[in-house]
Amino acid sequence: MEQQSFWELVRAHLNQPEYLHVLLNPLPVYGLALGAIALVLALALRSRAAQIVALALIFISAILAWPVVHYGELGYDRIMTQADQNGYAWLDAHAQRGERAAPAFYVLAAISALALALPWKLPKTALALNLLTLVATFAVLAIGIWVAYAGGQIRHREFRYGLPPEPRGGYEKMRD
Repeated sequence: MEQQSFWELVRAHLNQPEYLHVLLNPLPVYGLALGAIALVLALALRSRAAQIVALALIFISAILAWPVVHYGELGYDRIMTQADQNGYAWLDAHAQRGERAAPAFYVLAAISALALALPWKLPKTALALNLLTLVATFAVLAIGIWVAYAGGQIRHREFRYGLPPEPRGGYEKMRD
């Protein structure tokens, strides 16, 4: 068997939805955490330019939930066949949580887009919209951590402490 070049390996990996899911899944959580910190600092500095950067980071991080969910769904069946019994239970819980959480990320993306755009027409709305975005970011960040926690249990037995509270097979029922 001929050894593949680095770029052939990269291309092969990028054609696997489960690989893309693992590659992208930290971005919404880490991005929201950084966006929240940036927005707190921007508000403290009272810098509209810094607020725009922070809001853009929050928007991008929230909207990235879409490809994370998409590739997670596409890779579900393959990971299901590779997981042990408890890993499958966590995979199912992770998928259920991801399905339930996705709309919160999209709402946050809309709120942050509104906080970016509306103050150009109505400057007095900036502070209220920034504070709303900040509160929503912390809430969605908590939701993202909840989803990610279940995802980390799938292949990492060393992090498992019991089984997930979600019923097994719930994700298949959600897909029907």
